[in-house]
Amino acid sequence: MLLEIRHVTQYLYDAPVRESVMEVWMQPQKGAGQRLISFELELDPPAQLFSYADTFGNAVYHFDVPQPHDRLTMVARSAVDTQPAAPLPEALDHGEWDRLRSDFVRGENFDFLRPHGFAVETAALRAFMAEKRLDELKVIDPLRAVLELNRIIYESFAYETGVTDADSPIDHALEARRGVCQDFTHIMIAICRAWGVPARYVSGYLFTDRKAGDRSDPDATHAWVEVFLPSTRWFGLDPTNNVLAGERHVAAAVGRDYADVPPSRGVYKGATDSQLAVGVSVRRARAAMTEPEFIRLAQPASASRNGRRRGPPGGVVHDQQQQQQQQQ
Repeated sequence: MLLEIRHVTQYLYDAPVRESVMEVWMQPQKGAGQRLISFELELDPPAQLFSYADTFGNAVYHFDVPQPHDRLTMVARSAVDTQPAAPLPEALDHGEWDRLRSDFVRGENFDFLRPHGFAVETAALRAFMAEKRLDELKVIDPLRAVLELNRIIYESFAYETGVTDADSPIDHALEARRGVCQDFTHIMIAICRAWGVPARYVSGYLFTDRKAGDRSDPDATHAWVEVFLPSTRWFGLDPTNNVLAGERHVAAAVGRDYADVPPSRGVYKGATDSQLAVGVSVRRARAAMTEPEFIRLAQPASASRNGRRRGPPGGVVHDQQQQQQQQQ
């Protein structure tokens, strides 16, 4: 499937800021069932772009706008050719649990087995696991267990923006039984790791299909889970939509949790408030919209996307305010 992605991010400041420093994880990955055809990142105000590969092999772009400005706009454009995911077996033998406990598997996937950041085991998570009797799933093989977990999370939580923020712990969604893809992904990762199944956070995009039952916001970035089983290697599950990750999913970056791979993250110098506006379009290449049509998507985001972030009084902490966006 040939997809064209446009991702507009705009930070608006109530008064000019002196400087902005930003990192972005927006370039789709190469390989893993997808072929990156093109990627470009346009900045306003203009700035010199630099890039590097992070610990997990993701492409990261960073830049510094050192002069005063009252807005910062980033427009990322990508073209990606995706392929259907390889079919999974119907089941695995129960010995897969023993293979997961091997020193080799645990050593190779050390980062994706430990609790980290947002994907941690809390009292609220343990209560949810007990309520849904999730540990009983370990009587079946790990493949069927994670597929069933994907379904249970989908059915247990309503999709609703505005309930959580980019920096909300999983307890907020667990208590409200509502949230967005970022929350569901963290919850599923934490449970998989508690079972001893390596799991990682995938940040990217989804070509939304309402007819297929997708409930994700089509005008936002997306997140899902990848799990590792020795017999299948890495494969993706989308608990927001109760599907396996496939040709409609475009992976941009992988990490231990959201904090490793936010679409954008940075700081600015100035004792002022900021607003974040985000617009995302994922379309088949033959139906790409024009730039003026797409720019209109980037309207001020709701509070669920960190629409307004107030800095400390008097500009303490060196007058630097953090800014990032939530995944929907």
